Amino acid sequence: MRTATFKSYKKGYYSFWFENGEELVFEDVHPRVLKQYDLKNDKSLIDKDFRITFVEDGNDDDLVYRVESLKPL
Repeated sequence: MRTATFKSYKKGYYSFWFENGEELVFEDVHPRVLKQYDLKNDKSLIDKDFRITFVEDGNDDDLVYRVESLKPL
């Protein structure tokens, strides 16, 4: 798990900034996470810090990042 700040949801992409200053954009979020957190519509989640677990799926030409879990800090 890493620490990240939720920044935005735009056009199907979820943007998080990590503690090292790196931004990662996720194309997919596990449905269980979306049941807990309405990342698409709840503006109070913007700039909220989470412990995040994610996976990389695909190959170098078509790499997709998926959020597996979020836990608020």
